[in-house]
Amino acid sequence: MKRALIIGSSGGIGSAVADTLLARGVDVTGVSRSRDGLDVTNEASVEAALGALNGPFDLVFVATGALEINGAAPEKTLRHVTADAMVDQFRLNTVGPSLVLKHTMRLMPRKGRSVFAALSARVGSIGDNRLGGWYSYRTAKAALNQMIHSSAIELARTHKDLICVALHPGTVETKFTEKYVGHNPSVPAPEAASNLLSVLDGLTSQDTGKFFDWQGKEVPW
Repeated sequence: MKRALIIGSSGGIGSAVADTLLARGVDVTGVSRSRDGLDVTNEASVEAALGALNGPFDLVFVATGALEINGAAPEKTLRHVTADAMVDQFRLNTVGPSLVLKHTMRLMPRKGRSVFAALSARVGSIGDNRLGGWYSYRTAKAALNQMIHSSAIELARTHKDLICVALHPGTVETKFTEKYVGHNPSVPAPEAASNLLSVLDGLTSQDTGKFFDWQGKEVPW
């Protein structure tokens, strides 16, 4: 890996991924809302930020997302579902990475191994859902997974060595999760970054369009 583009590079996981890659000697470009004004839910913002960059990047890592938006906590029951909260989740967790994918394809090589990875979540798995609840977040992540899977099919025609995947990072100790860790095992962001990059290092073009956890195990859709 020579050049990497990290979207959401000022967040807990994004900054840890960037730092880990820099320590490996990778040329890292980071773009974020707090540093660059990037609004991934606004296509004009995405196009302007990514249009100013020159490729190729052999890794694009999307680390944007949120569990709680505008004070709306994950729903414990259907009675708590609202249109506003659901739309907000879709805009950030589905539309955002989808727009990034759309506008980074010109920055990725058509020949030679490259990776597009977006942070998803195991709770976005329909097949692995045994608890219910968290409706808006789960549904937005499930939609993101569909975007990754569908895009991988299309992009395999033009970028034959591209690996396009969704990743579940596990429970990571960041501001994103601090209210929800509870008794669940969690890891610091640098450890999570190392785990995820190890997974990406081991993937081949045969793995494109799949969903992996931080251990490299495939997660059911």
